Amino acid sequence: MNSPKNTSTNSVTENGANLMTILAQAQSTDNMAAVIPEIIDELKNVWRCKAITLFALDRDNRQLFSRNRIENLSSEVRVDVSASSLAGYVAGVGKPINLPNAYSEEDLANLHPQLSKGSTLDIPLDINTQAIMILPIPHNKKLIGVMEVINKRRDGEAFSDADFKLAREISPILGKIFAQLEESYGLEPLPVFEDLSPEENLHRISQAIHSAKNIDEILIELKESILMLFEAQAITIYAVDGPKNEIFSKVKSGKETNEIRVPISPVSIAGWVASHEESVNISNVYDEEELQNYHLDLKFDSSWDKKSGSVTKSVLSYPMLHAGKLMGVLQLVNKLNGAKFTAQDEKSAAIISETLSLAFHNHTKYIPSKPTKFSFLIQNGIITEEELTQATAKARKSQMDVETVLMIDFKLQRSDLGKSLENFYALPYFGYSDTVILPAEMMTGLNRNFLTKNYWIPIQKEGEKITLLINDPLNPDRNQNIRQIFPKKEIEYKIGLKIDIIDFLNSTLGEDFSVGTEEVQTEGMSTLLSALKDEQDDTDVVQDEDDGANAISETDSTIVRLVNKVLIDAYDQGVSDIHIEPGIGKESVMVRYRKDGTCTIYEEIPSIYKQALISRIKIMSKLDIAERRMPQDGKIKMKYGKKEIEYRVATCPTVGGNEDAVLRILAASKPIPLENMNFNAHNLELTQASAAKPYGLILVVGPTGSGKTTTLHSILGYINKPERKIWTAEDPVEITQKGLRQVQMLNKIGLDFARAMKSFLRGDPDVIMVGEMRDAETCSIGLEASLTGHLVFSTLHTNSAPETIT
Repeated sequence: MNSPKNTSTNSVTENGANLMTILAQAQSTDNMAAVIPEIIDELKNVWRCKAITLFALDRDNRQLFSRNRIENLSSEVRVDVSASSLAGYVAGVGKPINLPNAYSEEDLANLHPQLSKGSTLDIPLDINTQAIMILPIPHNKKLIGVMEVINKRRDGEAFSDADFKLAREISPILGKIFAQLEESYGLEPLPVFEDLSPEENLHRISQAIHSAKNIDEILIELKESILMLFEAQAITIYAVDGPKNEIFSKVKSGKETNEIRVPISPVSIAGWVASHEESVNISNVYDEEELQNYHLDLKFDSSWDKKSGSVTKSVLSYPMLHAGKLMGVLQLVNKLNGAKFTAQDEKSAAIISETLSLAFHNHTKYIPSKPTKFSFLIQNGIITEEELTQATAKARKSQMDVETVLMIDFKLQRSDLGKSLENFYALPYFGYSDTVILPAEMMTGLNRNFLTKNYWIPIQKEGEKITLLINDPLNPDRNQNIRQIFPKKEIEYKIGLKIDIIDFLNSTLGEDFSVGTEEVQTEGMSTLLSALKDEQDDTDVVQDEDDGANAISETDSTIVRLVNKVLIDAYDQGVSDIHIEPGIGKESVMVRYRKDGTCTIYEEIPSIYKQALISRIKIMSKLDIAERRMPQDGKIKMKYGKKEIEYRVATCPTVGGNEDAVLRILAASKPIPLENMNFNAHNLELTQASAAKPYGLILVVGPTGSGKTTTLHSILGYINKPERKIWTAEDPVEITQKGLRQVQMLNKIGLDFARAMKSFLRGDPDVIMVGEMRDAETCSIGLEASLTGHLVFSTLHTNSAPETIT
């Protein structure tokens, strides 16, 4: 016995054969309109359904209108091609749907969040649609109509897979019939794609874009097609208005057409894409951290959300570039499934943007060109485009900036260049004048090399507002650095040429202001503690002790300067070790220096800063700031003027959830010559003679801090010659020497002294230096190596040389 499903399938197959015959005959008739009722009746018989509506497409009004007569209705049914109805949705996306219940909120939401319930006949006929099939009717791969099939005759029954398959098979045949009807009634097909591959969809849209009569048709008429390709909720296509430094789009509302204008700047996502000529794919526009991954000043303009009542979430925005010239911006809003736009969407957007940019280029008389920094000069006849091209080419070849080439080779005045920059950036130009003297105190804590490299300088300060002279206010890295240096200040920019900024730096700072590129702050400790107190006063009171300790970030500028001050003061005072010891609870952080073997208190710092202090030290020494349960070792290299200082860092967890940090100041990064180690003449001679032997074992012994490593490297420096291969295993590498092959131990991956020595013996060594012999295996390998033609150096922690033997 056949199952009900099989019976239904057989019935559809048998009736389908008769239907195909009718459709074939219909295509050859001269009176196409007359056969439409017969086709409808046969379709209703095949699917055993209650109603069928065949919609044709009214392109001018972007609507579907019914072509067959509907019982109990004297007028045609019209619906918009949009997501407001199921039929309009299918017309837009070109994909067929088969729903068992047209009132299922879950099924409708999976298709589109704005879909209304029911069919196109529910309201005019006052019926309740349950099962429904809606299919696009294509002809020559263009949408020409839509078929809506409503309700099985048996209530509650859904359309089967066989029903849906047959409907899809006859849709192209109906398309041929509709095409002949359009020839008779003068209807134009809308180039909306059907259920094709992504490549075919893109190709159809590209053809429609290139066949558009003008830019207005692209900006207004073709949006829906692109929108459906990406399954997005909204789309905006912007063109460029160069003189106004804006991008604009056009929106049709009824019979009126309105413009949307956005400045080319980071105040909006589309404006940022236009100004930086880079794409963005944002999953949540209200996530400030995600926006700042692209630019610190990038903002989302939520005014439209507030006006419309809609909520923008995901945005995919692409610049439209042709031959390096900005032609506009393509922006898609809200993926229908609520997710982020996919990688395939990004690829499709890049292709569509390229197509749009070419189409816009072909309509250049409608598009003002994008302004450049030098547009003012060309527009006012100061230079020609050819001269600017020559200057740009020479600047690129000679690695100079274009402004300098224009001033030297083309004799342009600074004022003209400044006016051009002023016009481009919409900021006032502030040129150098020897009558303007900037106060030297404005440079306090700033580094001349840094300012010279980044081309900005403070020129005015009024309360919490600082005015900076800068040559490129759109550079995101410079903006980030400036905001880190002045975290609580209002920043105002003025534009200047690079040469203006250099002249101001020279006149303000003088030749005596010269420090290292990474020069650290050397302000007084009292000033820093006062600043910390001010910040503590600004910090909200917290109930939880840990929250208080974490209230200040390790990247806070005052914390950075405080740590630098502690490290530099220790170096200046000649101490050997720095001890940073957080107290329990709200007890202060004790900072102690060890000098000449004795620890003394250097400073006490409020407890709220203990976590930030330790985290800052971990960051500088490249340790894991999240790991607070295990000891960690690292190293800091710091530039202080022309000196480079090294610190060996060890952190260790202590009671109360704290971590102590101990920093050993390494004397120098280069070895002390053996002759300068203050050996007496006899011992120096013995040491040199022993070090010159081809094999043997030399141990440097003594207590902690006695200079074992320094002595070892002095001896290695004495024998470090091209004819000797020297391997060293150290933990950590405290002193570096050219010619030595030095290896840092990494115990967490299993690289210890014993393993390193085994590797050295396969590395053709003449001399091996092991930082410490801590275990039997390392000692055994060292002794064996010293007896087999190798010179081995190492250290032992003992109080005296005799104790080494005993």
